Amino acid sequence: MNIIILGAGRVGESVAESLVSEQNDITVIDTDPQRLRLLEDRLDLRGVVGNGIQPSVLLDAGAKDADMLIACAANDDTNLVVCKVAHDVFNVPSTIARLRSPEFVEGDALLGKSGFAVDHVICPEESVTRYIHQLIRYPEALQVLEFADGRASLIVVRATNGGALVGHTIGEFRERFPHAQMRVVALYRLDAEIEATPQTRILAGDEVFVLADTEKIRYVLGAIHNIDRPVQRVMIAGGGKVGLRLARSLVGQCEVKLIERDKRRCEYLASQLPSSVLILNGDGADEDLLQDESVGQMHLFLALTNDDEDNIMSSMLAKRMGAERVMALINRRAYADMMQGSTIDIAIAPAQTVIGELLTHLRRGDVVAVHSLRRGAAEAMEAVARGDAKTSKLVGRRVEDVKWPSGTRLGAIVRGEGRRSEVLMPHHDTVIETDDHLILFIPNKRQVRQVEKLFQVGATFFG
Repeated sequence: MNIIILGAGRVGESVAESLVSEQNDITVIDTDPQRLRLLEDRLDLRGVVGNGIQPSVLLDAGAKDADMLIACAANDDTNLVVCKVAHDVFNVPSTIARLRSPEFVEGDALLGKSGFAVDHVICPEESVTRYIHQLIRYPEALQVLEFADGRASLIVVRATNGGALVGHTIGEFRERFPHAQMRVVALYRLDAEIEATPQTRILAGDEVFVLADTEKIRYVLGAIHNIDRPVQRVMIAGGGKVGLRLARSLVGQCEVKLIERDKRRCEYLASQLPSSVLILNGDGADEDLLQDESVGQMHLFLALTNDDEDNIMSSMLAKRMGAERVMALINRRAYADMMQGSTIDIAIAPAQTVIGELLTHLRRGDVVAVHSLRRGAAEAMEAVARGDAKTSKLVGRRVEDVKWPSGTRLGAIVRGEGRRSEVLMPHHDTVIETDDHLILFIPNKRQVRQVEKLFQVGATFFG
């Protein structure tokens, strides 16, 4: 696809990096020539210097032949105007805008073709908040991703000594917990994928990817870690957009303490949050402040400022002082990769949380959801099997008869609609039916195109 990306900031850079790896033709527009030059040196893309709201700049970027425009500039107004110009002047078929304001919601008439012509909205702050919420809901997990309107979930856990996984094979784990509607779809040891067969023995430190019926997640996690303790006390360092969103969403669920360095921002936070949220004017890396506010009794400490180094230091300090679990918002990918699984339990990369949302709009075939895994190297995909035995490569065939790309694993099938739907753990002889939602683990992104072809319905496909 020919894709134009407006903005070479952290989000735009991450989007470009992900899309370039999928062999798309990428052009990035930014007003900073040095930033574009660095991107061009590192990635196979073209940079155009200028203001993207100007038709001449869009023309220079190839808008006449573009299939999609992704507006990732820092300001909402810029992104809205660019989408409008791209649609009205150049008839760009698909537009996506990064919008921070909660007043712009996808599907609103204001964003329709007669309005700002924004087809899809992405909001990294909202995506990060949802991501953190899932980790608060399931504190034993490293990652929780939902599919099929929440009916099935992919959970990533680290095998620990004393849990039900370590020392046992995958087959033995299934036998011990027969009522857990789940399947191990991938296993990583020392950052390398290990074949996940029933005979594979799990060791301490292994990252285990489990697909499960969402209603069984708590049971599965409890079985793995032998604990089921909810998060009741949370401390947040950083009262920016993400910190405010998260604090507001946690009201009534748990005790929240919010630390913010800027006094004026504290006053604004106090006007936006109920009195049950304790707002503290100070530094999240101040040892005395953390001690006074009993950080060692916190179930979760989150560092959510705009400064990576501050987030890393405050998280490490909170962990050393006894916080049960710590998470840090880290924008620089190299830092996030380095800190993940160290003293910091979970490193959250904001740009990566929106990549899956973008990839969903890029996929061919009837793709419903995409989640980027393993720092973009792997994917989990939900797609719908359409057609019949004559027009589909999937419908009417047994799982073992489908020519899956090497390493790709079918983890679950969600059959039926709404409350009547059921989550199936497919076996070799399970027959795929029309409208089945198939959830797959794809260990190598290079295989995505092959997977997409399986879901494309042909006029006269006879297998």
